[in-house]
Amino acid sequence: MKIFLVGFMGCGKSTLGKKLAIKLGYTFIDLDHQLEKAVGTSVGNYFAAEGEDAFRKMESKVIKEFDYPQNCIVATGGGAPCYYDNMEFINRKGITIYIQLPPAALAKRLENGKDKRPLLKDLDEKELISYIKSKLEEREPYYKCAFLTVSGINLNPEQLLNQLF
Repeated sequence: MKIFLVGFMGCGKSTLGKKLAIKLGYTFIDLDHQLEKAVGTSVGNYFAAEGEDAFRKMESKVIKEFDYPQNCIVATGGGAPCYYDNMEFINRKGITIYIQLPPAALAKRLENGKDKRPLLKDLDEKELISYIKSKLEEREPYYKCAFLTVSGINLNPEQLLNQLF
């Protein structure tokens, strides 16, 4: 089974995905890391050098051309489901799960690692929350196309599995 985790940056896709993969004995795949392998630099550097449009095109290419193992947990980039036909593609490939968190919780999680995230690095706390609210309004219609929506607050692999099966 292929399980794709979607949601805003900082919602826990990678952290939860790794734990879930271990629990199920599945392979964990972080699509941002696969993109970095494809372009030979970090997501932040590629985004800064090439711009968002080139980044989104490369992200879509990686999503569609990656050779997914039979049983895997995949953490997508936060914006990945919202561009081109990426959400439809991953819905066809496996089970999609939207990890939902409110803007204030996301901002708290993202505050310390802002410098690694090109879209957030120059925002103060108030601007960060405002940015998250605005982006969630744009992205949630895509995220909500997932097979399952779960609250990311205190979410652990066992709770996720109980909701999934």
